[in-house]
Amino acid sequence: MVEADHEHGDYDRNRELKLLDETKAGVKGLVDAGLSKLPKIFVHDSHKVNDSSSSSSSSSSPPATDVSIPVIDLGSLHEEGNSRHEIVQKVKDACEKWGFFQVVNHDIPQGVLDEMLDGVRRFHEQDAEVKKEFYSRDITKRVFYNTNFNFYTASEINWRDTLYCLLAPGPLDSHQLPSICRDITIEYSDQVKKLALTLLELLSEALGLESSYLKDIDCGEGIFMVGHYYPPCPEPELTWGIGGHTDIGFVTVLLQDQVGGLQVFHEDQWIDVTPIPGAFIINLGDMMQLITNDKFMSAMHRVMAKKVGPRVSVAYFLRQHVDNESPRMYGPIKELLTEDNPPIYKEMKMPDLVKLVYTTKLVSSPLNHFKL
Repeated sequence: MVEADHEHGDYDRNRELKLLDETKAGVKGLVDAGLSKLPKIFVHDSHKVNDSSSSSSSSSSPPATDVSIPVIDLGSLHEEGNSRHEIVQKVKDACEKWGFFQVVNHDIPQGVLDEMLDGVRRFHEQDAEVKKEFYSRDITKRVFYNTNFNFYTASEINWRDTLYCLLAPGPLDSHQLPSICRDITIEYSDQVKKLALTLLELLSEALGLESSYLKDIDCGEGIFMVGHYYPPCPEPELTWGIGGHTDIGFVTVLLQDQVGGLQVFHEDQWIDVTPIPGAFIINLGDMMQLITNDKFMSAMHRVMAKKVGPRVSVAYFLRQHVDNESPRMYGPIKELLTEDNPPIYKEMKMPDLVKLVYTTKLVSSPLNHFKL
């Protein structure tokens, strides 16, 4: 059992990490064991958590209750007239100013969304012995689960467990997926892939390029899907569901339940992303910022730990993973460059970015490592 210890500085951190890792039960296992105080490995710098735990309690900025991320209605996308052009303009504005927006009327049935969230919940709440078979720190596996992908490199760990599925490229044997959520994972992925390709078209047009441009340079080839589970936390003021970070891929399509807790950093303040039933949250990753030469932004975001829960979310990342066979070189798109807008980043392979984030203790944006 991992002991809760807020007081003593002379504890063996690696031993505590190893003890939790060896249970293969994740954060959920701590909750099931009746934990009432957080183990020290979860306790973040309390000043950061207490001072900026929400936009309303931050001492450095006023409440951001009157600001919310853009919501874009895709319902009129295929209608005659200026509808598509108007949607592209809204996407362009959201990508330049926020890096985050929500989409509604996307044609994916509500039942599929509900069942996907329920499938992730079922996986994390199933018998611990069954779940342990999927527990791994081998990031080259196609399907695995653990708590905190950067468990041994992060300075503080987060209050969540995750199921990871590398769905593409390459055919995934469906039997590698957990039987408890196998069917819905396949159906959900098929549905979201169509939406993701539509989003790549809209992003291409928003950049002034041919609608197939981003698809043609393989931005949609890699698909990495994760199912996050944030159990109720006994001391949420001391930790994060996940601390501030940017995503590393091209585009993230996020489905969240109604518990809330997601925040995005915008114009020097944290903004709550209020759940809209049936909506997807779309955010851009570091790779999109790199290839657009900072025209589109990858926004910092985080998830609060909460006493209520669990919070469940499903993130569908358009990104390659660590062991892609013949990774393409990516740099700023040549068509976007001018004398006044020279390249900011050097060409790189996406798996290099993934490995950097997975294996290094980063103190700044991973994009800084690829600046010219």
